[in-house]
Amino acid sequence: MDSPITFGDANAGFQAGIINGPVNTAFHLPPERPETPPSPSIVIPFARDADFVERGTTLDQVERICSSPDSRAALVGLGGVGKSQLAIEHAYRTRKQSPETWVFWVHAGNAARFEQSFRDIADQVKIAGRQDPQANIFKLVHDWLCDSRQRWLLVLDNVDDARFLLSRLANDDGQGQSTNAQVIRKPLREYLPHCERGSILVTTRNKEAARNLVEQRDIIGVEPMDEAQALALFKKKLEAEEDDDDIVELAAALEYMPLALVQAAAYIWQSAPRCSVAQYLEEFRRSESEKTSLLNREAGQLRRDPEAKNSIIVTWQISFEYLRHYNPTAAGLLSLMSFFDRQGIPETLIHGGRRVKRASTASNRRKKSTRQRIKALFGRTKSDPDAQRERSESDSDGVNFENDVGALRDLCFISVNTEGATFGMHSLVQLATRRWLIANGQLERWKDQFIGNLCAKFPTGQYENWADCQALFVHAKAALEHQPYNESTIADWATVLYRAAWYAETIGSITDTVKLATKALQAREKLLGYKHEDTLQSVAMVADAYSLAGRWDEAEKLRKQVRETRKKKLGADHPSTLTSMANLAATYRDQGRWDAAEELEVQTRKKKLGADHPSTLTSMANLGVTYSMQGKEDKAEPLNVQVMETRKKKLGADHPDTLTSMANLASTYRNQGRMANLAATYQNQGRWDAAEELEVQVMETRKKKLGADHPDTLTSMANLASTYWNQEQWDAAEELEVQVMETRRKKLGADHPSTLTSMANLAFTWKAQGRSAEAVVLMRQCVQQRQRVLKASHPDLKSSLAALENWEAE
Repeated sequence: MDSPITFGDANAGFQAGIINGPVNTAFHLPPERPETPPSPSIVIPFARDADFVERGTTLDQVERICSSPDSRAALVGLGGVGKSQLAIEHAYRTRKQSPETWVFWVHAGNAARFEQSFRDIADQVKIAGRQDPQANIFKLVHDWLCDSRQRWLLVLDNVDDARFLLSRLANDDGQGQSTNAQVIRKPLREYLPHCERGSILVTTRNKEAARNLVEQRDIIGVEPMDEAQALALFKKKLEAEEDDDDIVELAAALEYMPLALVQAAAYIWQSAPRCSVAQYLEEFRRSESEKTSLLNREAGQLRRDPEAKNSIIVTWQISFEYLRHYNPTAAGLLSLMSFFDRQGIPETLIHGGRRVKRASTASNRRKKSTRQRIKALFGRTKSDPDAQRERSESDSDGVNFENDVGALRDLCFISVNTEGATFGMHSLVQLATRRWLIANGQLERWKDQFIGNLCAKFPTGQYENWADCQALFVHAKAALEHQPYNESTIADWATVLYRAAWYAETIGSITDTVKLATKALQAREKLLGYKHEDTLQSVAMVADAYSLAGRWDEAEKLRKQVRETRKKKLGADHPSTLTSMANLAATYRDQGRWDAAEELEVQTRKKKLGADHPSTLTSMANLGVTYSMQGKEDKAEPLNVQVMETRKKKLGADHPDTLTSMANLASTYRNQGRMANLAATYQNQGRWDAAEELEVQVMETRKKKLGADHPDTLTSMANLASTYWNQEQWDAAEELEVQVMETRRKKLGADHPSTLTSMANLAFTWKAQGRSAEAVVLMRQCVQQRQRVLKASHPDLKSSLAALENWEAE
């Protein structure tokens, strides 16, 4: 057999010939010269940040964990929340406190950068054999760290996707096998050593990635800054004098996210003097597209991975793409949640509502119909295949939902409240999600789903639904900003806004009532036409909103339109027509046109709907109020008593309508006491005591049920003050009247008729207390404002003008 030929190190020439046997060649690199081991140093690609702002106890936690032998910690939070900045600061503090400690930085965004970082470490510490192209660089660094006599800190930055650390690499049996070979033996994670002298700090957006590297107890959540921290960071980065209040407002709008704050400061600094903090904030609030434009601008970040994006919107959208690729159902859940208000997102509105329903075929509908008839006849058993499949689908959906929630929580996109039933999101994450949906042509799909889910759950504004309305109200207001294009969805959208306006009216939120009702009306009129009953309901709701706001002439115009349209369509005796008449009568009463109000209310009462029908009781109550305003207390009292007793039985003593009836009766008693005092023929004190007892009861119940600043509660307080006034308890009356006037001024506005009534009442009290000069000044102001908002014929304006003239003549 022919002998093999081997070319050794000394063979430097070229040899050629005819060779019949096998040839083995061995190439030997010149032996490496021994290198002097370097002294420990800090090997990270970023300088220390002189503008660093302390983040509470976060670094204390990191130091506590990493000071232990063989320790690992992870900083987990949204992209742009400042994880890497914290890691940089910890690295420099470690080096300062312990100069004999090595500090290394590893870019861990992917396998290639991870490997390059390990090669950089090998070069820095001069590991023998590192230049051998067949060397396993991971094993070399691992072994050096394990054998090191000095302490070391290894920072793994941006481990957002840990899968490359969990997959296997080539064998490391010492035979020089290339790390790119096909024989897969060992995961990269195993090259992160456990040894007494070392500690590892991980930064990641993904809690699941952190759990693959660090014990759960050593994971540290990084939240956005607090107000003081954000203010300090912004001022350091801006390096210009700006109003602190403006900066605090901007920081809140940016949700205290460090990267967003640095972006904004850089933009303002670069644009100065043409842009200030106040101007930036104004532009930011102008529209969603303006927000996106500002947040998309990249700002130079010297201490941020050069491959990372310096725009917070783009930073998050990279995570969205990751989610869509690896967990599309979780991406769908995030898409749906991006339309809600940022807080209190109920599970009931998102669980099971993430998929757009497919239209069933005629064949499937026939099969389903047959199955349904059989089940209706014979019922279901546990062995029923359909029942089993439905149970299985339900169980599967529950598991999938929990998995998706877990995935979103791991990426820090959502939070869960303490009870676990509602979720929260950062509004900027929601904005970034919606812009991502636009870019992918998915916005309308998920908007339709959001509106459909909300429409299915948001109830009407009756008292018994208030708890549900309250929980969903903020999400209905959020829907205002998401007008759809699909016609069927527009109908659902208008329904949501109408019901939300109904609830807003009951809680006395005038601004919300006007805004929601107006939008619902515009949508319904365009979709259904003016004469459709749904549209007329919306017109009536807008009129209610105007009435609440004291815009009585506008309310009258709309209520007349509704009444006339319903008369023609439904007939004069239809309950909806009668409701329109009652509402118009209420407007006449507000305008001081008591005779016109009485005429309509008498007509309404004649229509027979049943003695205890809600509409009958409402018309009786309205007529009773009108009689009281006309001074016809003998007619008002029996009506008010009957309505109150009936409502107590049917609705309960605490129902808002019952409380209104009690308040009306108390007003009647008070007025009867006043008239009896004038005639000197009636034991007026007994009536006032009865009035006081009822008014206190109503006021306290309304405070609990409606809140201290609800318009109805304020009316109760004003009524009680009037009773105190009649009883000559001036100080008690003044205390309530001042409180009512100030609250109405804040809630309703300085020119609202109810606010002006409070001013007039307080002026009368001051006059009774002997504070004539103050009373004249206040009444003069009241008259001037009433002349702006009321017609000259209004009784309230006439009475205040007469009082002012008398007082000035004294």
